[in-house]
Amino acid sequence: MPVSTHRPLPSNIAAIQCEMEAHAASYGLDFYDTIFEFVNYEELSMIAAYGGFPTRYPHWRFGAQYDELMKGYTYGLQKIYEMVINTDPCYAYLLSCNSLTDQKLVIAHVYGHCDFFKNNAWFSPTNRKMLDQMANHASRVKRYIDRYGSETVEQFIDACLSLEDLIDSHLPHVKKQQEEAPPKPDKEDEDSQESTRKFPSKDYMDPYINPPDVLQAEADEERKTQENKEKSRSFPDTPQRDVLLFLLEHAPLKSWQHDVLSIIRNEAYYFLPQGQTKIMNEGWASYWHSKIMTTHGLTDAEVIEYADHHSGTMATSRNRLNPYKLGIELFKDIERRWDQGKFGPEYEACDDMHEKAKWDRQLGKGREKIFEVRRVHNDVTFIDNFLTPEFCIEQNFFQYRYNEDTNYYEIADREFNSIKQQLLNNLTNHGRPFIHVLDGNYRNRGELYLFHRFQGTELKQDYAEDTLVNLEKLWSRPVHIETVVDETPTILSYDGSEHESNPKS
Repeated sequence: MPVSTHRPLPSNIAAIQCEMEAHAASYGLDFYDTIFEFVNYEELSMIAAYGGFPTRYPHWRFGAQYDELMKGYTYGLQKIYEMVINTDPCYAYLLSCNSLTDQKLVIAHVYGHCDFFKNNAWFSPTNRKMLDQMANHASRVKRYIDRYGSETVEQFIDACLSLEDLIDSHLPHVKKQQEEAPPKPDKEDEDSQESTRKFPSKDYMDPYINPPDVLQAEADEERKTQENKEKSRSFPDTPQRDVLLFLLEHAPLKSWQHDVLSIIRNEAYYFLPQGQTKIMNEGWASYWHSKIMTTHGLTDAEVIEYADHHSGTMATSRNRLNPYKLGIELFKDIERRWDQGKFGPEYEACDDMHEKAKWDRQLGKGREKIFEVRRVHNDVTFIDNFLTPEFCIEQNFFQYRYNEDTNYYEIADREFNSIKQQLLNNLTNHGRPFIHVLDGNYRNRGELYLFHRFQGTELKQDYAEDTLVNLEKLWSRPVHIETVVDETPTILSYDGSEHESNPKS
């Protein structure tokens, strides 16, 4: 794969950057310093395959993504217009073959993203120096490849990547108390603990009243009893959602394997808020590139090209939700409602549809409100709090299902609550199942027992079986997951050689 090299921006593009930055700042956008790099499409595809970074640890999936992006561009199926990463300073990449109109649009869009990265609460725990961290991760993995071989390391990374979603999405925001290990007793403490097992005696009689071999035997017996208690005890005390952390703490991993798994987990948490805020983030950036371009950035000759490319980005599909379109329209709807006062108990209590349609208290609080929304919400709370029946009607939202009799997808429901619930189901935990560790010593055999919090959607059997195989590679003992299959509580198991599926007794 090619290596990106930094090239200074052409003078006309640098001038556009200064102009767009000034316009963005004038609207109150607050962003880190933003560094733009000029790259060709081959370099941009490499960066996109690496998740926006110029370097990552070696693995075949990055090459596969790069190949897919290049083929899509070569055959005219797709084109990446911009790429920006959440760091301080922010790094963004401009495609050298874009027109000046596109460069303006992309730069304005990037400043919207940079403002969102800096100010949205869900990005606040992320490492803003991740560019250096990624390079450090790459160096460590390369050392392990040199030491243990590329196939060994790559196979272990494959297993880890299949589990990278098994983290706790709220963990970065929870202030956990530091659990300090009890201090190792010094010599005085050991002597005082030993003295509690001894009978008082004169020094010259002590070897007879407190025989050393008897004291040692008692101490050994006490230690074995304590170890047996620990071995027979189920852990963790409460279900643990961060499966990767549990594996780091308890799986019998070699030191290099422990480090690689910690790298996978660290990067999973870095990318987590991007999945949690995809609709908001793209909607916010689209709102501001639209505002800046239509108000300040366009010449008469650029209007048609801008309108064509903007509408292409906002285009909807009958079988796919466009986060750009939903995000920008919902931000616009919030701004309009808060400008007109279409919120609160008085508005909600009004049952006259004609009155509600012409409702306008001229409050002018829309811009303030969308900045507040940008600061505190993620996609789930964004949809839950601000999606309205009127918005769904206006945007022609509906649910669709596949009809096996006709072999077509058909409209199944236009009812607001059904549409909203479907959106929330798809967005909660990125639409992935909730998995918790229940027991790391299942049946007192050191086996791993997981629990799937069933919410109406069954696990995909093939995915579940493949995940259990990779989990067993890390745990080195049989693994189990409790789930629901055909409405029956079931335990799926893998012992290292074969799969089992048994109803829970």
